[in-house]
Amino acid sequence: MDVDMVIDSAPNGDASSGAASAVVPPAPTAPAAPAASAPPPSTARFAQVSESLRLEHQFARVPLEHLKKTIRTNYRLAEKEVAAVISSVAEAADRHDAVSRDDALTQLSSLVSRLQGLKRKLEEGSRAENLQTQRCRARLEHLDSAANTDKLAEWKDVRLRRILVDYMLRMSYYDTAKNLAETSKIQELVDIDVFLEAKRVIDSLQNKEVAPALVWCAENKSRLKRSKSKLEFQLRLQEFIELVRADENLRAISYARKYLAPWGATYMKELQRVVATLAFRHDTECTTYKVLFEPTQWDYLVEQFKQEFCRLFGMTNEPLLNVYLQAGLTALKTPLCYKESCSKEDPLSQEGFRKLAEPLPFSKLHHSKLVCYITKELMDHENPPLVLPNGYVYSTKALEEMANKNDGKITCPRTGEVCNFTELVKAYIS
Repeated sequence: MDVDMVIDSAPNGDASSGAASAVVPPAPTAPAAPAASAPPPSTARFAQVSESLRLEHQFARVPLEHLKKTIRTNYRLAEKEVAAVISSVAEAADRHDAVSRDDALTQLSSLVSRLQGLKRKLEEGSRAENLQTQRCRARLEHLDSAANTDKLAEWKDVRLRRILVDYMLRMSYYDTAKNLAETSKIQELVDIDVFLEAKRVIDSLQNKEVAPALVWCAENKSRLKRSKSKLEFQLRLQEFIELVRADENLRAISYARKYLAPWGATYMKELQRVVATLAFRHDTECTTYKVLFEPTQWDYLVEQFKQEFCRLFGMTNEPLLNVYLQAGLTALKTPLCYKESCSKEDPLSQEGFRKLAEPLPFSKLHHSKLVCYITKELMDHENPPLVLPNGYVYSTKALEEMANKNDGKITCPRTGEVCNFTELVKAYIS
């Protein structure tokens, strides 16, 4: 039988908020106050938007983290260059008696050129900071505009486009994501430049090069250290492995002394295992060491970098599109979805959605109710369900009303099949 189901509120949340196809019967009202208990539509919409905004943490944090990183980079650059200039001036002052006029002019010209270069770099850094500040402001204004119920549909449309751009960037469809952002005029609301920065590192790792990834680790060393990240250590290990693979054992030993020894106190067992490849070589059949030379090690490094990159910028590891879809699938996933009798209208009848829902628990359904497809009213002992010959179920009230209007004939609203009222069979609710 094909029956419309309505789910009561489960202990872990409001079941009706996630099921798109659920129908909620109207709540009984007291005669003295027929509409006092129902919130006005605008309040309900605002509450719905407020719940949605809880998923916008990444939207606001990513440009802020990018701005902070730019400020730190500009500060370190200025500090380094100014310190070098001051040191050069102090050195020239100490040697002014022993320096000829021409040498002094040459030194001063060099200092002036260096300061002019610093000025250009700081101006470029300032422009970058202003652009990122504007991006932060644009996103806050966009979030604030969600409170305007008159433009709520437009705001939701922009959010959908943002989610699609985020998904494309994570799936490496960079050109498509850029085109969608440009045509939708939402460049300030998406993180294309941030993902392009990650793309350079990912491409290098896929080409079996660790240098760009090590540079990225150096730029974010303090934050990676605070989060106890192993990424830099893993990159160093892979570089050592590549030296062993190339039979450059002496270089590998020197490399280990310089770059791997400082990690010994923290990761001694892993370090010992990797250094032992000097004895086992790259063509070993010993499983413990053979796996270190597998190409899949580079895929592992790519995944490690993606996780660290997302953590530093406050991003979710999963695309936002998956997060939103899984939020809805948690309310729809039941054991019935994995049976052959599952309706084709159920999203979980499709393999793609089933794969996405694999890590999700089944929806906790403690009580179920039958709701008439025609009247949307509850079917119970006073208004029992009746079964048509084709197996569909509707309420007695709806079918009696239809029969009275059509000389005892019943037309199934789903299939169009016609039968007599006398052919209907009463279904019993246990």
